[in-house]
Amino acid sequence: MFQNATIDMIASNIRFLRSARNLSQEAMAQQLDITRARLVSYESGRTEPSIDMLLKLSSHFTISIDALLKGDLSKTNPSALMKVGKNRILFPVIINGDGNDMVEMIPEKATAGYLRGYSDPEYIEGLQRMNLPFLPTGKHRAFPIKGDSMPPLNEGAFVIGKFVEDLSEVKNGYTYIVLSRNDGIVYKRVYDKLATDSSLELHSDNKLYAPYLIHANDILELWEYTCTINTGKYKEEELNLNSIMNMMREMKIELQRLQTMPRI
Repeated sequence: MFQNATIDMIASNIRFLRSARNLSQEAMAQQLDITRARLVSYESGRTEPSIDMLLKLSSHFTISIDALLKGDLSKTNPSALMKVGKNRILFPVIINGDGNDMVEMIPEKATAGYLRGYSDPEYIEGLQRMNLPFLPTGKHRAFPIKGDSMPPLNEGAFVIGKFVEDLSEVKNGYTYIVLSRNDGIVYKRVYDKLATDSSLELHSDNKLYAPYLIHANDILELWEYTCTINTGKYKEEELNLNSIMNMMREMKIELQRLQTMPRI
């Protein structure tokens, strides 16, 4: 069913996950309700797990099948794998030495690749990132804005969003970054139509663009708007990922300074 490289990846990931939990092969086999010999065959790559076994591993480790098949989990921190409601998706969370979540920057030229790599630890590890301690609790990521559908934001600006674990948490009329199978990354005002159409309705603030529905099954990720990086004052040739991250660092310093000022 799988190519040899995929079987080797599954075997490596099973070994890594068992080691991360400090389990012996015997103990893990008991937890999975299989024999130790069967587990050994999976870990050695001699036998490929069935779909039922992949589902069992996914449930046991609260990790997506996609990550088991494609991601080299040994390259990420095992405590930094975020569980998403009902295992719908799982993505790696990059943390710094203090244990704080880092904000990954999705560059404009890499948005197409994000659709393929959002659940791949190696892809996420390769993104530039920074720590912004003034953000509220939760996992955040920065996405580039395209087009003119959400004024006053212009193309080249970045929206930092907080990850939404379940679509039922959508707040009508709030803005979100939506990652879907067919549309990729879009930033829209969202309305809950789950009860009537099993969908979310996406609206542009620019009324030249008509609203449309995206079925819940096609939505891969949802990020609630937290703040904006406005690049409007910069010339196009000055806009690159490094300059934008410098802007964020300046913003962080300014916010820290303001927080330490005495109240009048």
